[in-house]
Amino acid sequence: MLTTITNARIFDGREIIGAGTVLIDGGVIRQVGGAVPDDATVIDAGGGTLLPGLIDSHCHTSIDSLRLALRFGVTTELDMMGYWPAEQRRLVARSDDLADVRAAGMCVTAPGGHPTEYEPPEGGDDDHPELPEGMTLEEAMAAFAFPFCSTAEETITLVAQQIALGSDYIKIMIEDGTVVGHPGLPVISDEILEAAVAEAHRHGKLTIAHVTTIEGARRAVRAGVDGLGHLFLDGPHTPEIVAELVAADTFVIPTLTVVSSAIGNSGAAFASDERVSSRLSPAWLESLRGCANVYPQGRLEDALGTVAALQAAGVDILAGTDVTQPSPEFGGLAHGASVHHELQLLVAAGLSPVEALRAATSTPARRFGLTDRGRIEAGARADLLLVDGDPTATISDTLSLRGVWRRGVHQAALA
Repeated sequence: MLTTITNARIFDGREIIGAGTVLIDGGVIRQVGGAVPDDATVIDAGGGTLLPGLIDSHCHTSIDSLRLALRFGVTTELDMMGYWPAEQRRLVARSDDLADVRAAGMCVTAPGGHPTEYEPPEGGDDDHPELPEGMTLEEAMAAFAFPFCSTAEETITLVAQQIALGSDYIKIMIEDGTVVGHPGLPVISDEILEAAVAEAHRHGKLTIAHVTTIEGARRAVRAGVDGLGHLFLDGPHTPEIVAELVAADTFVIPTLTVVSSAIGNSGAAFASDERVSSRLSPAWLESLRGCANVYPQGRLEDALGTVAALQAAGVDILAGTDVTQPSPEFGGLAHGASVHHELQLLVAAGLSPVEALRAATSTPARRFGLTDRGRIEAGARADLLLVDGDPTATISDTLSLRGVWRRGVHQAALA
């Protein structure tokens, strides 16, 4: 079946282009611009803006959360630690009403290290709606039993095992607990860090480091990590750390939404937008209105200044949220919605709206090797987002959703 979207302002993942039409053939974009075939179903965009489906480059998701993400035009979520068995991945692959997912599997962390300070699932299934479909409580508990790394040999074994189980990239924890409200957590050694990076790279996989301090960022960069999964919160940037990131070509996922939450800023103002609240359940709306408030001594101004300095220096910035489940402990976030909030915060940091949109489309697609998405071009997946207005001028227009396509399938119900 052919579908043509006409009369659109097209942001192709890099810039606004001259063409005004996109032809979808099944799940793929056949052509951009050109004549409209006689046998195509025509959708008039009415001057709205067509963008590639958005990518959340840092989250912790589930089947239900993938469905919620798609309602906000987030067509791909990159899970940065979680339990994704093969049958769940197959379910996502064949479903048209779920965002696509890539996953790290279980992380490299020290015995008793982050994120084991958070409580594992307790109680019955009714208390934990985010348990994967068909998973028993006992299986969920086992999934939270971390395969800790005490030696380089254990680390090499863990990385190889995770890749064999389907991990798309490897997540490494460098977290002493200071910024997350649990000071004194054990942290992996440089030997383990370097072994994890080397083994992942030997298998052709990217490595992403969880860091929340400038010293953690230095350790990650010097070990050859490909990307930082957060921005450091314990102080402003220095010219030295910016130079090291540039020299190493390390990308950064600032997760400003969770930084703001950790500092004590709630998501209430963002949640008050009808375009947000109308698409969220009461549980997610309550969670979005809250905040974590685990590091109130932090300064959002420092984080925004760091992002501005990184962008100016040429460091690749990727939009990510660190959203997980609806919970007061993880307040201020919601799947799908928080990507739009992250874009607004990136613009507040000094990125242009176009630069922010790249951070949620073409840049993560390029850095994570997702060559079939993140751009509107012939041959790409037909993962698309149509909005009223012009988000390349006013970033909040990304929330004025009119249509979402996942692999060419139009999502009829957005609210």
